Amino acid sequence: MRTIQMTLDDDLVKTIDKIVKELKTTRSAFTRDALRNAVNRINICRLEEKHRKGYTLYPTNKEEFSVWEKEQDWGNE
Repeated sequence: MRTIQMTLDDDLVKTIDKIVKELKTTRSAFTRDALRNAVNRINICRLEEKHRKGYTLYPTNKEEFSVWEKEQDWGNE
């Protein structure tokens, strides 16, 4: 692990301090989790955009998934 220095607004630090006290954790642990979550959200957004572009370039057609219709099981309907 590396130690880094950050500059945060006073109000944000107060809010974080309240939360870490409730969660019985530390500022560092809380920040690591928050940053991991932010990175995951960004990666998901990037994948969603990649899929969106792919479907825009190569849209599906009506017959593409019709092969599977007979395989579907809707229970007692």
